[in-house]
Amino acid sequence: MDLFAHKDILKNKIENTIEVKNPATQEILAYIKKTDKDVLAEIINKADKAQKEWANILSEERADILMRFYYLMLEHKDILAEIMTKEQGKPISEAQGEIIYAASFIKWFAQQARHVCGDIMESKMQGQRLMTIKQPIGVCAAITPWNFPSAMITRKIAPALASGCAIIVKSASLTPLSAYALELLAKEAGIPKDVFVVVNGDSNVVSDVLCGSEIIRKLSFTGSTEVGAQLYAKCAKTIKKLSMELGGNAPFIVFDDANLQEAIEGIMASKFRNSGQTCVCANRIYVQSGIYSKLCVELEKAMRGLKVGNGLENGVNQGPLINQNALEKVKEHIADALKKGAKLLYGGKEHRLGGTYFEPTLLCDVESNMLVAKEETFGPLAPIFKFNTEEEVIAMANDTEFGLAAYFFTQDYKRQWRLAESLEYGMVGINTGLISNEVAPFGGVKHSGLGREGSKYGLEEYMELKYLCLSLK
Repeated sequence: MDLFAHKDILKNKIENTIEVKNPATQEILAYIKKTDKDVLAEIINKADKAQKEWANILSEERADILMRFYYLMLEHKDILAEIMTKEQGKPISEAQGEIIYAASFIKWFAQQARHVCGDIMESKMQGQRLMTIKQPIGVCAAITPWNFPSAMITRKIAPALASGCAIIVKSASLTPLSAYALELLAKEAGIPKDVFVVVNGDSNVVSDVLCGSEIIRKLSFTGSTEVGAQLYAKCAKTIKKLSMELGGNAPFIVFDDANLQEAIEGIMASKFRNSGQTCVCANRIYVQSGIYSKLCVELEKAMRGLKVGNGLENGVNQGPLINQNALEKVKEHIADALKKGAKLLYGGKEHRLGGTYFEPTLLCDVESNMLVAKEETFGPLAPIFKFNTEEEVIAMANDTEFGLAAYFFTQDYKRQWRLAESLEYGMVGINTGLISNEVAPFGGVKHSGLGREGSKYGLEEYMELKYLCLSLK
């Protein structure tokens, strides 16, 4: 795959371009042309026309095209993963896993496209028939993050394309190459060029145009709660349908009766995937007093097995943080916790490799008055809180404006039900630290967003329900 075949990807810098760097080496990978207002307006108009044609294609034909897209992603898995590791920093094994995960959304929604059905309802009057049909909402827009530069795109474009919508994607400026690679493969699969388009540029300029357009009827965003609130306000004048997957502050609860080894594995999988740069990673780890000391010892042992380095090197399972701002936030949270009485058990400083590499860090005796209890760290910091009772930890876990994901480990099946129903989160992992897949609904409550992605419910986000009342008189 030749990325430089795309008109927006350049080898040399010109005016109005974005520099794409490898966070592991600081090597400049490419330059991306910025999409200005006039060009974006033209893209939206072309998408409007193309969407109507795409919607008129039989759903089975759209499904077949999406399946070709799916197989092309698998065929190019290695090069897609290499592109991702170079621009994002995650280990190559994680990048390969993300490509398979990203492709799974294309396959899932290709299958769902064949089963879009309305209803016939019992009429209240003789000579009437009441029906509903489902139609594509129209032209959509998506604004995606840098931490999962392929999966966060396919999770949005797959249901949009399957339902008959066109979609314009503003990819993250830090990781645009993965987005453009997907666009190239989509065209090769047979998706019309104006039906799926990647754009880039200044976030405020692009979002102003997308949110202010009357043509665009749906916006899907993954990112911070602060930016999500701004986009929510920008979309108010055009009354768009919104899907928003926003910030998290995930509690990870371990009870005395938990399988300790499984809990450790769950923490490692949840906390340190992508160097802790995931919206659903464990941000607050609550451990019951009876096993608190033992878990801290065992978790430190497991963390010592992490190898930090360039994600393209063999054996590396923690890459660099995405940029200097990310590193500074981790340092701030650690300094604040230590100042307020937490104890450092492992790590705690910038890695000897320099750049934005940071040591996996373990803190114990963490309290609710510390920044890490209130803010999402988005880095390789595991803070351990102690609790005594079930009622106490439920209150602690729910004491946040966020409500994306939560996890807990216990062998008590009655407690499993109590906690699952009491935790104020859109997703709950029970005796597991990994919950994301294409068949389950992904999304949060409270300040963590609205709507759901993935699953059969994800298709509904891109469709309108139309009621038909037919008189036979």
